[in-house]
Amino acid sequence: MQITVALAQMAIALGDPDRNEEQARSLGTQAAKEGADLFILPELWPTGYDLTRKDDYTAPIDGGPFAWMADLATAHHLYVVGTALEANPGGAPYNTAAMYSPSGELVGTYRKVHLFPPLGEAEHLAAGQDLPVFDLPWGRTAMAICYDLRFPEMWRRYTGLGAQLILIPAEWPVRRIEHWRLLLRARAVENQLFVVGCNRAGTDADGEFGGRSAAVDPWGHVLVEAGSEPGLAVVAVDLDQVDRARQLLPFLNDRRPEIYG
Repeated sequence: MQITVALAQMAIALGDPDRNEEQARSLGTQAAKEGADLFILPELWPTGYDLTRKDDYTAPIDGGPFAWMADLATAHHLYVVGTALEANPGGAPYNTAAMYSPSGELVGTYRKVHLFPPLGEAEHLAAGQDLPVFDLPWGRTAMAICYDLRFPEMWRRYTGLGAQLILIPAEWPVRRIEHWRLLLRARAVENQLFVVGCNRAGTDADGEFGGRSAAVDPWGHVLVEAGSEPGLAVVAVDLDQVDRARQLLPFLNDRRPEIYG
């Protein structure tokens, strides 16, 4: 099945949810006009890494920026994915990726498992404990967030759970942007699935971010890649290619996990 994916490469305004919602709304409207089925926002799109003020931004999964994403999904009849700070009754908030259906229903959530110390996540946030997958009209889909891209064990687990498409919102800096570009392709090739990464652009107190949002197919071909500037990248993704790749080169069947330990 083929779907059209739109990547919202925003220049996030640090600690300014109103300005960021305005940007996201504009890009969502553009995505709908271009026939997108799925609209992806970058990591912590409402606020950026303004974690010292996390208490001002944290919201329950049915409130704040999460409710805003649900409304955007309904307004434009899109699936919408993005991350924000989710309230945690047990302690520090989560960096949570949420997906909403075109009717505004919460399809599922993923709470960031690997926290990135240089941006204060390990100090201010709680780590997620689960790797969920979701059965969607186009195929089985999972989510990851930014730093998760560096942990291939996680991605292989998703593959074992039947994932065909993994979506990864991010705030990846320009000084390591070649790592981002390489790892998107590596995760796609080694797991024979589609990887779609939406990175932020622009500069704030934490530095300069690299953009280069991209979609990669199971053979490692880059189907679309944005530049370094803010904007919208739109691409068609044919999930049937996953089964074809795995049939033509079934190397996943030759794994020896009993040896790896």
